[in-house]
Amino acid sequence: MKIKTILLLIFFITISTGIVLAEPAKPRVHMQTTLGAIVIELDYQAAPKTVDNFLQYAKSGFYNQTIFHRVIKGFMIQGGGLNADMQKKKTGAPIPIEADNGLKNVRGSIAMARTMDPNSATAQFFINTANNRNLDFSSRTTQGWGYCVFGQVVKGMETVDKIEKVSTTMRAGRRDVPAEPVIIKSVTVE
Repeated sequence: MKIKTILLLIFFITISTGIVLAEPAKPRVHMQTTLGAIVIELDYQAAPKTVDNFLQYAKSGFYNQTIFHRVIKGFMIQGGGLNADMQKKKTGAPIPIEADNGLKNVRGSIAMARTMDPNSATAQFFINTANNRNLDFSSRTTQGWGYCVFGQVVKGMETVDKIEKVSTTMRAGRRDVPAEPVIIKSVTVE
């Protein structure tokens, strides 16, 4: 009974003061793939716009049935933007880069994929399978921005390693595509 009273009091204080409870500083997502599960802890404090963007795609179901379409041993696995037929999914507007947040492209970190334009990331991401310090922020120049890390694998690195070891081929004009599709069945927020 006391807990119910306390919760009601918190609710009324929140409503009356206009305080809005934000996402937790380290939300976690559960990624279920055809080769196993991966749990990723996102760093909202270091990369708030990037985490918000990723969570919006996850909550909308956008990542469901996308694939890891680029796998390079000793480097990374990339996915989140194409379906099993190698068709690009329609995304929202690009987000501003937050690669100068102090997080590093180390093994198990997740970062946003982008074009040569530092502010071009939309939905695609990659998980580093090695320490890729050459992808880290070094300066606020086109070549120096690097790639924005926004979280870390906390469970399921063995799944990441399985994906990294699959055979790859050329498909639909793209290199390093898994010969047998590795499907992201779902991405859910824990």
